[in-house]
Amino acid sequence: MQFDTEMQKRGLRYLRALTRWDILAILLILTLLLILGLIVRQTISPFSVAAQPDISLSVWKLPGYTLKTTFRMLTGLLASILFTFGYATLAAKNRRAEMILLPILDVLQSVPVLGYLSFISVLFLDLFPHTWLGPELAAIFAIFTAQAWNMTFSFYQALKTIPHDLDEACRCFRLTAWQRFWRLEVPFAFPGLVWNMMMSMAGGWFFIVAAEAITVGHLHIVLPGLGSYLAKAISTRDLPAVGWSILAMAIAIILCDQLLFRPLVVWADHFRFEQEQTRIHPKSWVWRLFRKARMVRMATRPARQGLRWLMKAPLPQLSRRNRSARLNHKLDGTIGWALLTGLLILMAWKLYCLIRPGLTCQDVLIVLENGAITLTRVIILTALASLVWVPLGIEIGLRPRLSQWVQPIAQFLAAFPANLFFPVAVLLIVKYHLTPSIWLSPLMILGTQWYILFNVIAGASAFPKDLKEAAEMLRVKGWKRWRKILIPGILPYYVTGAITASGGAWNASIVSEIVNWGPTTLNGSGLGAYIAQMTINGDYPRIALGIAVMSSIVMATNHLVWRPLYTFAARHNQPG
Repeated sequence: MQFDTEMQKRGLRYLRALTRWDILAILLILTLLLILGLIVRQTISPFSVAAQPDISLSVWKLPGYTLKTTFRMLTGLLASILFTFGYATLAAKNRRAEMILLPILDVLQSVPVLGYLSFISVLFLDLFPHTWLGPELAAIFAIFTAQAWNMTFSFYQALKTIPHDLDEACRCFRLTAWQRFWRLEVPFAFPGLVWNMMMSMAGGWFFIVAAEAITVGHLHIVLPGLGSYLAKAISTRDLPAVGWSILAMAIAIILCDQLLFRPLVVWADHFRFEQEQTRIHPKSWVWRLFRKARMVRMATRPARQGLRWLMKAPLPQLSRRNRSARLNHKLDGTIGWALLTGLLILMAWKLYCLIRPGLTCQDVLIVLENGAITLTRVIILTALASLVWVPLGIEIGLRPRLSQWVQPIAQFLAAFPANLFFPVAVLLIVKYHLTPSIWLSPLMILGTQWYILFNVIAGASAFPKDLKEAAEMLRVKGWKRWRKILIPGILPYYVTGAITASGGAWNASIVSEIVNWGPTTLNGSGLGAYIAQMTINGDYPRIALGIAVMSSIVMATNHLVWRPLYTFAARHNQPG
């Protein structure tokens, strides 16, 4: 009896401690868990290619479709984060691995989403037959391929540009590699990584139609979601349905921003290097909500303490080889290039065996000609986007008050998929009899130009305060200030943004060089249009040939242009 009384008193104390912040936080958590449970239940339900559900254009179906699409987007984002931590860290820490992993990353980035879907969809259907898990994993993998590469490049760039004084501090405290990763490298890279996560979400939204309405030859898979809803609205030329899908996607983007990204931005603000005392700090009502929810914090305290202990655990350091036993740099390079060459030869042989049947020299010439057309577009569009967004991004990043107002607007515009405006572009081109090969070109850069802006803003925001004050004291102004201080300071960030923007433009060419609106199809020519058409036809040899040429062009551009510029930026990242 005394025990029951004590339990009742303890329960009353907890109820008195319960505030309105706790109630709101608990309701929010329970709602998210309920939605997650419903989606997981649908994922393990039976599936048949011959009996797929019909996509309804009813407005009342849109909330469910939007939740399913958002779940796929967030799952792909989580997989991208795990991939980024492993892949980028290995490439940044191991010189021999870097020589192999970076070219592979170039290839992975250059392969379009439709290229992955063409070969991966059947694999997932075979691995998980008769359940929705196979198509769901195929869609999530497609979204992952639109998100992961940008985040990986961002994290790699941050690891390569860690200040020497922070590195020396870690050595003085004798941190292990595990402790250094969680106590220095992740916090230092986190602010830039958060903004690139937002851009990766935008990349996922851009290809959501291709991911949820999979069409490869005779294989047609339609997953209930916002992308398949939009695809049906476009095929039936239902303008009201397109408008409702735009509204639903805008609401989903705003909710993701408020519930996920704004709290992450506030959290990342605590890890900024050389933070100014007078800088305006970002705010988030969700962050404030969970900070004030005492019951939630008490309930999650053991889990948070366990994570802190795991991140700071003094795991044993890997044994290091004696310096005298290490191979010299020349031998390291020889081994790395030998492995890379062997891998490329093996890939080329497998590709040759795949595309040899039914292809002629004329097919190769056609693909090379289309590749040259798309390459010209990518160069011109990336240059124009750089001329516009580099100066604006620097000015925004150097002005905290302006940045506070502009960043949410730019984030929304970046996250909003540009392909929703494709029907409007088709109507205008047809109405005014414009040339598709010219006026479809800007569609390639609409969604990827934000990579440049966000990376430049991140670089300008992290600009050292002492250098800005020194420039003001020495009265360095005008073009000299830009050439000697500002541009060198943001150059590593710009190169990261330009690499991902150009790679995203190549990927976007698949859906922007050939655009449909009901029975109307506009073909702007180019390698993207070629691959898209061959994917619809189910012509696997020509799909492989187009992807191989696209990958080769992107790799050549990265190694001849972007990689040397990136190395130069990493060595001269200090303005002056």
